[in-house]
Amino acid sequence: MESIPAILKLDTRGVPVSWIPWQTAATLYARERVCWEAGARRFVVQGGINAVSGLRSRIQIGSIIAVSGRLRRHSFGVPLLTNRTLFQRDRQLCLYCGQRFPAHLLTRDHVMPVSRGGPSAWENCVTACRGCNQRKDDRTPEEANMRLLAIPYTPNRAEYLILSNRRILADQMEFLLAHSKRRTR
Repeated sequence: MESIPAILKLDTRGVPVSWIPWQTAATLYARERVCWEAGARRFVVQGGINAVSGLRSRIQIGSIIAVSGRLRRHSFGVPLLTNRTLFQRDRQLCLYCGQRFPAHLLTRDHVMPVSRGGPSAWENCVTACRGCNQRKDDRTPEEANMRLLAIPYTPNRAEYLILSNRRILADQMEFLLAHSKRRTR
């Protein structure tokens, strides 16, 4: 059987919620909680043989599924800030010198240092190379005379789902990109 990537789970309004393994998706289909599907990809999963009919069970799983029922509230909160997702948000660029680095050479910098009351939050954290982070030290960018190249922001749910999955199918990416566009005035 081919390796099945994570399935994109939506609420019934079509809002992206989370990535789920195909096994969870199969359970949702079996419990008749999948309301509708989007996307072009479908995966066939074969189960065991029915003792009565002698037929092998099969289920088709869509790459994007809308699920009915109560969803966990924490799914809609502020996305979890990790170094990996932070570095991906900033496209592995040091937001001080503008150079791209491999992840193992990057650090998390707090724009307002933690020692001075700065929170560990998306709006206060940026990607920095080790050299720039050491040069900035325990100061604000202004105090260190280091210009910040971009304003840190909290990714919306769709953006976070893009950042948190390394193996996204084309139809899933297209769906998430349509939901990640920031509204401008």
